[in-house]
Amino acid sequence: MKELTQNIFYIGVDDNDIDLFEGQYVVPNGISYNSYLIKDDKVAIMDTVDERKADAWLSNLEEALDGRIPDYLVLLHMEPDHTGSLKTFLEKYPSAKVVSNQKLFNMIPQFFEGLDLTGRQVVVNEGDDLNLGDHTLRFIMAPMVHWPEVMMAFEGKEKILFSADAFGKFGSLTTEEDWACEARRYYINIVGKYGAQVQALLKKASTLDIQKIYPLHGPMLTENLPYYIGKYDIWSSYRPEDKGVFIAYASIYGHTKVVAEKLKELLEEKGIKVAIADLAREDFAECVEDAFRYDRLVIASPTYDGDMFPVVENFIKHLKAKNYQGRKVAFIENGSWAPMAAKKMRAEMEGLKDITFVEPVITIKSAIKQADLAQVKALAEALA
Repeated sequence: MKELTQNIFYIGVDDNDIDLFEGQYVVPNGISYNSYLIKDDKVAIMDTVDERKADAWLSNLEEALDGRIPDYLVLLHMEPDHTGSLKTFLEKYPSAKVVSNQKLFNMIPQFFEGLDLTGRQVVVNEGDDLNLGDHTLRFIMAPMVHWPEVMMAFEGKEKILFSADAFGKFGSLTTEEDWACEARRYYINIVGKYGAQVQALLKKASTLDIQKIYPLHGPMLTENLPYYIGKYDIWSSYRPEDKGVFIAYASIYGHTKVVAEKLKELLEEKGIKVAIADLAREDFAECVEDAFRYDRLVIASPTYDGDMFPVVENFIKHLKAKNYQGRKVAFIENGSWAPMAAKKMRAEMEGLKDITFVEPVITIKSAIKQADLAQVKALAEALA
């Protein structure tokens, strides 16, 4: 429990035991499940936490309540990492009412069979207010940021945006690390498909005098808000964040890796920023993140069963799912008898918006030879 302002308390918990967030994202520094308490004439709790941390959350809640009884539990997002303790809370505080939108209430039976909310529902819509006394919550619908039932709440007295999953990041609150890196990885992989919806939300937010942002994951943002909002504007409009080249490769026996590293060397000699990753060995979510971060992408793949290498196919599939667009893309292929990877990769990416394919396509047969260096140099020139 932590006092954030005179009347608002942080009652969330860190989860440093989790290995994969949402069953797929590596979180070496854990994750925070954020929950907040507003104490006024009425007492409102903003979201619960994952059921695996319910006991710690309830302990924080009791300490912050200091004998008060909660009037409202506000649910901004139905995802289980934020509503997992709902049933336990309702049993402990039988007089509390649940405040949310109808879409979220419709989802509750899908997660909590037989949970009876008769007489305990307060349904709110866009622009509705919940008056707590000196504090008032105004609700803002944010569908598909990143589920259809998501909403946010703006508290007008202290000018706080309770932003649900927006502006969140991987990592527990006890972790000291740069916000942008893990916030970018979180955004691109979890929310990234829904850039248009995030842009719509940012337009709504621009009409509010927001001075603090309290997300459901990661630190509370209380300073330099234009920086964080600016990052979200870049990410959600699919604009490259940095000028540079990301080289994503797979390599069976190391020969394709040699070509990718040679290209990196030539680009860096030209003063170009380069990031490189082995798709089979490095954090996949970070690879997707870097593809969006930079304005140029090179994908290098061996030919495998007459197609691209499986991890390369999966990488491109993820790019497509997250609406990858507005970049320059080049290909490197390798094949001992029938190189086909570049053709397959390009076919998969041709339907993406505003993609410029860079020539030449580098074709290596088995291992790079002295005669192959000319085409690697030519691609470096074209990318520069």
